Amino acid sequence: MKQSDKDLLSIQEARKTVERAYEAQRIWGTATQQQVDRVCEAMAQAAFLGSERLGRLAAEETGFGVPEHKKLKNEFASRHVWERIKDIKTVGFVRQDKVNKIYEIAWPMGVVAALIPSTNPTSTMINNILISVKARNAIVVSPHPNAVNCCVETGKLMIDAADDAGAPPGLINCLTQITLEGTQEMMSYKHTGVILATGGSEMVRVAHSQGKPAYGVGPGNVPVYVDRSADLEKAAKYIVSSKAFDYSVICATEQAVVADRPIAARLKQLMEGEGAYFVGESQANSLRKVLFHSDGSINVSAVGKSPQYIAAMAGIQVPGQARILVARLNVVGREEPLSREKMTTVLGWYEANGWEAGCERCIELINFGGRGHSLIIHATNEKVIMAFGLEKPVFRIGVNTMGTLGAIGLTTKVMPSMTLGAGGIGGSITGDNVTVYHLFNIKRMAFETTRPPEMAMKPGTTPAGPIYGPAPGEIEAVVEEVVRQILKV
Repeated sequence: MKQSDKDLLSIQEARKTVERAYEAQRIWGTATQQQVDRVCEAMAQAAFLGSERLGRLAAEETGFGVPEHKKLKNEFASRHVWERIKDIKTVGFVRQDKVNKIYEIAWPMGVVAALIPSTNPTSTMINNILISVKARNAIVVSPHPNAVNCCVETGKLMIDAADDAGAPPGLINCLTQITLEGTQEMMSYKHTGVILATGGSEMVRVAHSQGKPAYGVGPGNVPVYVDRSADLEKAAKYIVSSKAFDYSVICATEQAVVADRPIAARLKQLMEGEGAYFVGESQANSLRKVLFHSDGSINVSAVGKSPQYIAAMAGIQVPGQARILVARLNVVGREEPLSREKMTTVLGWYEANGWEAGCERCIELINFGGRGHSLIIHATNEKVIMAFGLEKPVFRIGVNTMGTLGAIGLTTKVMPSMTLGAGGIGGSITGDNVTVYHLFNIKRMAFETTRPPEMAMKPGTTPAGPIYGPAPGEIEAVVEEVVRQILKV
C-alpha cells in the first residue's frame, strides 16, 4: 500500500470513528450516575483481571520494559484509579452552596481524542478510558504506531465490558490505521471536544496546535536530592528500585541523584548493595554515544531496556546482577548528554555540599529538560523539605517516596493518573495529575443574593459637553450639498 493511500484511509477512519463516538456520546450524556458507575466499574474489573495478559502484550509488541511491572501499572490504572474516582459525582448537581445560593452542574465535554504512548500503552489506555467515560464523554484513541495491537486488545476488553453493562455502541473506540495525518484529523475534527495527549514532546506540541482544548504532558528530567538528614537505607532502596521499575519508562522516574556530600559515599555504597553499578569514565563515554544522537535526541532503540542490554549496545561489560547503571557527572547542559532525560536504566550522579547547593543543581536539571514536572527529595529535616517545595519549578514533589510510583499516585495521595501535567512553565494547561475532574465542565446556577445599586435602576441623563455629529435638521442640508457636488449642479 502506498503511503498516500494509507494516509487517506487513516483520515477516513478518524472521521468515521469520531462521528460514531459523537452519536454515542449524545446518548451517554443523558445517562444517570448509576448507569455511569455501573459501566465504569465493569470496565475497571475487566481491565484488572486482564492486567497480566495486557502487560505481556505491551512488552512484547513495544520491546520496552518489564511485563510484571506493566501488569502492576495496569492494575493501578484499573482498580486504584477506579477506587479514587468512583464516588466523584459527574451527573447533574455535583455541589450545592445553599448559603451563597450557587448550584453547580456537571457537563461533559463530548468526544475525547486521546493519544497513547508506546512506553505505557495499556495502562494509559485503561486510565484514559475510565476517566473519560466516568465524565460522560465518548473517547477515540490513537495509539502509538508501535503499540497498536496491545491498545486494540485493551480497548476490546473494555468495550465488551461496557457493552454488557449497558453503554451505547461506539462510546469507546481505538483507531487501527495510524498515521500523523489521521491522528491530526481525529484531534481537529469538528465533533472532537477535548484532546488528551500523553506521549512525546512533538506529538504533544501538535496536539496543542489543533485549535481545541488540550491536556498535554511535558518531558520529565526528574532529580532526586538526598539530604544528610535522610534515611539512607530507604533512599538507596527506593532510588534503585524506582529507576529499575519497568526499565524507567515512566516520565516521573528519577534521572539524576544529587547527593549531599557528607553522605554521598555511604549512599553510593548502599545503592551498590541494591544493584546499582557505577560505571567508569570510559564506560560513561560509551553510554553517551549509544543513548543519544548528535542532536541530543534519544536513541529509541535504547529506551526501556535492561542495563545488560544497554551495556551490550555500548560494548561494555557490566555484572549480570546489575539493576541500573550510574554515571558520575559534573555539569548540566548540552555538553553533558547524560544530564538529559534518560528513559532507560541509566542514572546520573552529582554531589553537592549542602542543601542550598543541592537545590541549585536540581533547578539546573529541571530547567534543562523537566520544567514543571517532578522532583523527589529524601530528607527528614523539615526546613530542607519545605524549602525544596517552595523553590522548585515543578508541580509534583515526592518526599521520601519512589519517583515512579509516588508521582502517579500509587504510594502517595495525589490523584492517581498516567497523564502528568507540567503546568504553564512546562507547556501544559495544568500541573495536575489529569483525572476525571479535568474532563467535565461545570455550569453554575447563581441566585441573586444582593439587590442591585439604586443608580443601576435609574434612567440615564443627557451627558454634559458637546454632542458630536450634525444637529437635528442639518443632515438634510449635508446630503443636498453632496448630491449637488456629484451632479455638478
